[in-house]
Amino acid sequence: MKVLLINGSPRPHGCTGEALAEMQRIFEEEGVETVLLQAGNQPVRGCMSCNACGRLGKCVFNDLVNETAPLLQEADGVVIGSPVYYGSPNGNLLSFLDRLFYSTGFSKAMKVGASVVSCRRSGNTASFDVLNKYFTISGMPVASSTYWNNVHGFTAEDVRKDAEGLQTLRNLARNMVFLMRSIALGREKYGLPAVERGASTSFPDGL
Repeated sequence: MKVLLINGSPRPHGCTGEALAEMQRIFEEEGVETVLLQAGNQPVRGCMSCNACGRLGKCVFNDLVNETAPLLQEADGVVIGSPVYYGSPNGNLLSFLDRLFYSTGFSKAMKVGASVVSCRRSGNTASFDVLNKYFTISGMPVASSTYWNNVHGFTAEDVRKDAEGLQTLRNLARNMVFLMRSIALGREKYGLPAVERGASTSFPDGL
């Protein structure tokens, strides 16, 4: 089992980093290999809808997105962490995720996804919802916990005092491990679900 953790904060050891580290400890205790990727402090431009990735098999901009693609392909689970900026995830992270999920042609179905959000006061559930949409459009089961996956604080030291938030993340990590193992067993015994493709609904102007 392998989990890819993506830190969308520009501060590797800030609040989001502290949250991901709490999950990483549980994964390692459970014998799950982890890869921590620092994405929030990288210069990543947004998608320009050129669709060159369909021809090239990778994004036309050769940066962190293409470097991350094989890590995503190998992972059994993905955790995306972000701070809250103006009630939403870090814009740099969203540009990275848009291009990463769009330009990678391999199936992400049945990889377990989870998002983690850090905030000082509010905007957490709105950001949580935005991040989860990358999973739910990709056939990825979304792991849940005993509360929404967020921690509160202005500094990493504050997050370390958020007992309930850290407990939520530990439970989340354990649930992810259980789901990944269960999916691996199900794949071996039953195979993966069939996926229909081809239907595309576009309504004409004026309707």
